[in-house]
Amino acid sequence: MFIKILLLVVFFGVMIGIGFYCRKHSTDVSGFVLGGRSVGPWFTAFAYGTSYFSAVIFVGYAGQFGWKYGIASTWVGIGNALIGSLLAWVILGRRTRIMTQHLDSATMPQFFESRYNSQALKVAASIITFIFLIPYTASLYNGLSRLFGMAFNIDYSVCVIVMAVLTGIYVIAGGYMATAINDFVQGIIMLVGIVAVIGAVLKSQGGFLAALDGLAMVTDETVSATPGIFNSFFGPDPFNLLCVVILTSLGTWGLPQMVQKFYAIKSEKSIATGTVVSTFFAFVVAGGCYFLGGFGRLFSDKIDIAANGFDSVIPTMLSGLPDILIALVVILVLSASMSTLSSLVLTSSSTLTLDLLKGRVVKEMDEKRQVFIMRCLIVVFVAISVVIAIIQYKSNVTFIAQLMGVSWGALAGAFIAPFLYGLYWKGASPAACWVSFIFSTVVMLANMLVRPSFPVVLQSPINAGAFCMLAGLVIVPIVSAFTAKPDKAIVESAFACYDEKVLVPKRRALEEN
Repeated sequence: MFIKILLLVVFFGVMIGIGFYCRKHSTDVSGFVLGGRSVGPWFTAFAYGTSYFSAVIFVGYAGQFGWKYGIASTWVGIGNALIGSLLAWVILGRRTRIMTQHLDSATMPQFFESRYNSQALKVAASIITFIFLIPYTASLYNGLSRLFGMAFNIDYSVCVIVMAVLTGIYVIAGGYMATAINDFVQGIIMLVGIVAVIGAVLKSQGGFLAALDGLAMVTDETVSATPGIFNSFFGPDPFNLLCVVILTSLGTWGLPQMVQKFYAIKSEKSIATGTVVSTFFAFVVAGGCYFLGGFGRLFSDKIDIAANGFDSVIPTMLSGLPDILIALVVILVLSASMSTLSSLVLTSSSTLTLDLLKGRVVKEMDEKRQVFIMRCLIVVFVAISVVIAIIQYKSNVTFIAQLMGVSWGALAGAFIAPFLYGLYWKGASPAACWVSFIFSTVVMLANMLVRPSFPVVLQSPINAGAFCMLAGLVIVPIVSAFTAKPDKAIVESAFACYDEKVLVPKRRALEEN
């Protein structure tokens, strides 16, 4: 217990120290929200990865999908690395950095306003972001309850409040730069932790090959009558597995807290390094989490899914580990959750301040006042998420948990297509953006409220979310073809940034003559 507490004290001390060290970088809006667009490649890459993966992934999704699909759930982690990280950086990274700086936009709603010449789009995007990020923020605490109960026997409410307060302190003090540096530290912990935990769990089952053999012996007639289905290449349900891959991988392309990381890229070198580092990080962390979850059925004699749910799978697998490893797991999950929490509250506060309050509710707002209001809103958002998380835990309120699954589908489904086409295609129209916003939010809210009325294949929030993301990519070009064309002068001005000339050394490019 002494070792566990000591590790926690050191961990929290480092986080707070970094927050106060970075105060000098958070005196204006650009510094507080984007780190002055001067964040190095390693920090940017780790900020992207740690914002991507939280306790929701490690405890919730890894346990649930590992149990359902067996070792094939590793495909989810591979998809997260290749689609959610590698392709996201390659396709979105450079163009996002160039155009958002050219349009002087610090948030995704600001991008929609400037790119499509519509203040109404900015307001709508802000409202969607606010509605669906707050409950998602509350969900980050859920994975901690069982782990802290197992390791410290500490009340869940105390754990949630302490985590939220400490995260709030370093984000309020140091802004984006503090978040980025802490994400780097937390990312290192996550990399080391997941490798150590996988090794220990597999060793407890006699090693990798023995664990695979054991998984081959597991049968569940309610899932499939095929022998060895849980250690097969695609598992018992390839279609639903594919939907999980799409939701959790393609979804990052439209989540404000993820895309905003590209706004802060420092240089061309940052893009190349960030692409490689974030992809490697996702392979190890996401691939490792889902790979570990795939062996959950080896512990079926200790797990009662009907009574305790899928969230009990990973904690049960880890309960037999040595104390030092359990302490490492707790720090790992804390790191994953605090890094994502810091990113979410910073995104929420900046969006509400810059896109809703500035110029509307508060007419005159200088740089210092904007930063002050953002800091105040961080306190508000953290407090709201804590209250929601504690109410859910104490009262077993199920609709909040359902909203967690709906949030990714609604946010990413609404934003992916307008953002992607906005970067690459001059023909995307404001009307098409509105249709994408409305379609995904309505579909996902309806899925939560009247789920039995949906076709069987779309009753799952995961499948519905994946459908909304893919549908948006079709909706925007079709609607754009039949609606008023965007203002040509504004579009040409936005895309002119790609044609600006820059000087590079000959080792990067030869002159034509």
